[in-house]
Amino acid sequence: MTQSAKNSLTDSSWWSSMGQIVLGCLMVAIAFVVFINPYDLVPGGIYGLALVLHNIFPSVQVGTFGYMFDVPLILTALLLFGGTFGGRTIFASFITPGIMNILDYLVYPSREAIEALDPQLLLGGQIDLSQHLMLAAIIGGCFSGVGVGLVIRNNAATGGTDITGMLLHKFAKMKFANGVLLSDAIIVLSGLLVIGFGIGIDGPGQGVMLSLYSGVCIFVNAKILGYTIDGASRDKLLYIICENHSEDMRNYILKDLDRGGTYLKAKGMYTDNDKEMIFLVVSRKEVRKVQQKIKEATGADVTAEQIYSGEIDELVKNAVEDLIIDESVREFCKSAESAAEPEASEA
Repeated sequence: MTQSAKNSLTDSSWWSSMGQIVLGCLMVAIAFVVFINPYDLVPGGIYGLALVLHNIFPSVQVGTFGYMFDVPLILTALLLFGGTFGGRTIFASFITPGIMNILDYLVYPSREAIEALDPQLLLGGQIDLSQHLMLAAIIGGCFSGVGVGLVIRNNAATGGTDITGMLLHKFAKMKFANGVLLSDAIIVLSGLLVIGFGIGIDGPGQGVMLSLYSGVCIFVNAKILGYTIDGASRDKLLYIICENHSEDMRNYILKDLDRGGTYLKAKGMYTDNDKEMIFLVVSRKEVRKVQQKIKEATGADVTAEQIYSGEIDELVKNAVEDLIIDESVREFCKSAESAAEPEASEA
């Protein structure tokens, strides 16, 4: 056993992180087994595709289909990206389908009930939301969003379309996010054709309305995922402009707020006078404090533009050197993009 492995086993933070990954995978599994699969909602992703295929081949569990896709994708990613593809992602990708299969046997009374995914047999009919599909979509989206968020916060991913996004980025020169979006869109469309219109299954389809409920699930999942990763608060981008910024203002930002900022040279369009501008990101609660301090120190005005953490355009990302984003998300995104980026040095 290597020294790093020994250190990990004795590190309480490592165990806490792995525990959160397992909890996140469990929440994803609960979302699909209890609130998504019984009502044929297809919220994209590998498990959405697995649900579509389960409707065509009901004898194969959704989790088993998940393994059928995740294992080849993970092996491909290991071959192409090597060490940049994290062990935690492999761990999360392997345990999630397994937990789903185990939960199937715990919440359904028989093998036939698992094949049918009948909500009336789910936990003895105690959680039958057949007449409340909106509620099922919302709860399923919440559980899935929190679960995936916990996994990502701990530098892992649940595999699936994340890997296809990396592959499309590498070979099709497509942006990582667009690759994931394209993969999910194809899966949702397949769900509409198979489950909605009944193509490839016995009996009539369930109509377009089911796809609309799937869209609600996707929307809720995305929102909850963002809150879990970045927090529910929205940051403010402040432009502080005056002739000369005082040392008192600089110390207030660096020491009292414990933030970083960027000095930018500016020129007034009307006066043609040179000015200084501080480019600063603060939390919503800190905006009023900054405005009050600026008024005391310089008399300058503040204009605030509301932004979303993680959705900052390239200009802002290049300009804000000390923007505080959740470290785990930044590392995960960095590793995903670096892994999918072609090796320019060999070109």
